[in-house]
Order: sequence, then structure tokens, then C-alpha cells
Amino acid sequence: MVQASYHFPRGFLWGTATAAHQVEGNNTNNQWWQWEQTGHTNGTSGLACDWWGGRWREDFDRAAEGGQNAHRMSVEWSRIQPTPDTWDEDALEHYRLMLRGLRERGMTALVTLHHFSDPLWLYEQCGWETEAVIPLFEKFVRKVVGALKEYCTLWCTINEPNVYALSGYVAGTFPACNKGLNIAMRVQANMLRAHAAAYRAIHEIQPESRVGYALHYRPMKAKNAWSPLDVWMRNIQYNGINMAFPSAISTGVMKSPLGSVRIPEAKGTQDYLGLNYYSVDTVKFDITNPNEMFGRRYYPADSDLSTTKFIANIPEGIFDSIKWAVRTYPNLPILITENGVEDAEDKMRPRYIAQHIHQVWRAVNFNFPVKGYFHWSLVDNFEWERGWTQRFGLWALDLETQKRTKRPSADLYAEICKENGLTSEMVQKYCPEVFDKLFPV
Repeated sequence: MVQASYHFPRGFLWGTATAAHQVEGNNTNNQWWQWEQTGHTNGTSGLACDWWGGRWREDFDRAAEGGQNAHRMSVEWSRIQPTPDTWDEDALEHYRLMLRGLRERGMTALVTLHHFSDPLWLYEQCGWETEAVIPLFEKFVRKVVGALKEYCTLWCTINEPNVYALSGYVAGTFPACNKGLNIAMRVQANMLRAHAAAYRAIHEIQPESRVGYALHYRPMKAKNAWSPLDVWMRNIQYNGINMAFPSAISTGVMKSPLGSVRIPEAKGTQDYLGLNYYSVDTVKFDITNPNEMFGRRYYPADSDLSTTKFIANIPEGIFDSIKWAVRTYPNLPILITENGVEDAEDKMRPRYIAQHIHQVWRAVNFNFPVKGYFHWSLVDNFEWERGWTQRFGLWALDLETQKRTKRPSADLYAEICKENGLTSEMVQKYCPEVFDKLFPV
């Protein structure tokens, strides 16, 4: 048997990612809780992982014992600012305690300031649809960063603004006041302006900070490269989903299917790119599907699919995504801020992890500036409109008892973190079915 290893540079960040509403439990004062209570989601978040009740301690222990040296978490705006005119200092102290907990365990904190959830008072004003949200978000950011700066210098302003806008204002699967592609583009424009304001505010408060955002990047390929309609539709879908934030931060002009919007203040407002990658879509022209602008995104029939067919295991896509990031933002550090698969039985996840981390290693060895990898997720959590039907955790969660059960992939990831690399022995032990792909003779 071949014996070899793929090692990463010293100081590489290995962690998992979580989001406040998905793990804290009883976040009753935001728009997602309201959305859940009115039957729009597959179950309700409820107690979630009970992090607000203190179970973050045991989960941080598990992460640290598993060799993780970093963790990405978010703060909940509705806890910190429950009404427009009040701040909850106890909530801020709670987050300080969590960040101290990471530091005490030798883990670097990456804090996301907006991860899909808005206070009800903001949502009732139709939040991100109007420019009034921009100073409100900046005020919130200033409060949070001022309170937490002792324990964090690595900030993510907004998570997946493209998913937030398109899922809510086009697809209707996320809560939104109004619907329409024009509104979704207006929301992304306002998020860009708010991101730019937050970027400058954070650097004013903490000059040594590193500030970025997390982009859900979705590579796409046309079903038939010879078909002008498939290629045309691929380009429309690709640009519409992926390019609003990257175009504005590169050039100061946000490009969208409805035209361009000048946002000059956004140009250059990132110190790293957070890249969330899960899979690759195949796109074809489909006259019967007007809801997706007469296109259809899908996985080919022979794909290596997750249990619910939500994700196809296409590891080469993460390398291509990193290559795209390097071309778009030359010399800018890259963090893989999310990558993972829902797999309650943990049959696919070990090979998904091994194959994707191998592709990240390939990128590093092209001298692409990838500085860290955050697996989604540490423990099963509430997956938004899909509720508890998808299990992304390295650790399984029993909702009734709050018991955590370690999946085999948790041991694989722990070995990777501790080794700072992927070895042939790990692959042979946890996912021998892809051994020849990762360590060919």
C-alpha cells in the first residue's frame, strides 16, 4: 500500500463553523423564529443545541480535543439589541464568555456579525429593503466590536448575502417582506453598503483587525457546451447567483441580471475572502421553468449524492472555486469558511472531507493563499427552512435529550487537524473506497 501524506503550512487554521440561530436555542425575537411558528420550516429550532443554556462549553471541549485551533461562530443581533433603543449588556457578556472560552482552549475566533437572522423590529421595517438599514447595522457592529475586540480580531461582516437575498426575495424559502428579483438586488446593494460601512467602522475601532465576508460560491457548468442556450443560461444563473458582491468589491460596481449599480464605497473593503463551497451545478435551458428564468440547475444522474440528494460530492469544485477567488482577488488571503455535507449515517462524509481537503491541499501547493478551513458543522443544528431533516454535524444531536454522539468523521477530522494534513493511513482507515483516487500508484 502506498504510504504518503499531504501536509499544510504551519499556522493553518482548522475549525468548524456554526451560526447563532442554528445552535443557541430559543432565539424568540428574530424573524426566523416567527417564520418557524407560522409553519414555513420543516420543524422549529426550539432549544437547538442549547448553546445559550451553556452547552457551548462541552462542544468547544470536543472541538479542542479534536485538534481544532479555530472556530467560526456568529452573534445574534436580536439578543444584543432587542429593541431599537436598548442594548442587552448581559447578552454581550455571554458572547464575551464564549470567546474567552475559545481563547482558553487555544482556539482562534472568527466572528460573523450577520448570519441570516434579523431582529423582529428590523424585519417589521422590511429591514434590508431600504437604505435605512445601513446606519442601523453600522451602529450594531460598532457596539459588538467594541465589546468583543479583546477576544477577536477576525471578523466576517455578512454571511452569504446572495443566499439571504435570493432565498428570501426570489425563492420565498427565507422570510422576506416582499418578493421580486429587483428587490433581491436592492437588498444585496444595501448589504454591500452596510458591509462597507462595517468594514471601515471595525478598522476604526480595531486597526489590527482582519475583516471580510463569506460568499456562497456556486460553480456551474452548461449541460451541453455546444448548446448556445445552455451556455447562455449557465452564464445568467452563474452571474446572478455569484457575482453581485465580488463585482462590487473588485470594481465598485455591482453587476446583476437587472443591470449595474455603482457602489464605489464597497471597492476594496475586504482583508480576506470567506469562501463557502458545497457543490457544483449543471445548468440547462428549460422553457418550462420560468421561476428560475427558464433555466434548471441539477446534478447529473451518476453523481455521488448525499442522502437527501441536496449535495453532490464534487471535490474538484473547491479547487476551481479557490482558483476563481485568486483570479478575482489576486494575493488576497482565502479562508474556506464553510464546507460540508448532510449525512446522518456518516457514510459519505468521510470521503467528502478527505477528497475536499486534498483539493484544498492542491490549491495551497499552487501557492494559492488559503489560510484556513472551517468544516460545516461541529454538531447537528437547525438548517433553516429545511429544519432538522439534514444532519451536517461531526457530532450527532438527539433533540430530546441533547445528547451528542460522535460520528466516525469526527475522528477523521481530528486526525487531520492534529496532523495538519491528510495521510494515506487516514484514508485507508475511514474511506478506503477513494484511496486510489487520493493516493494513486
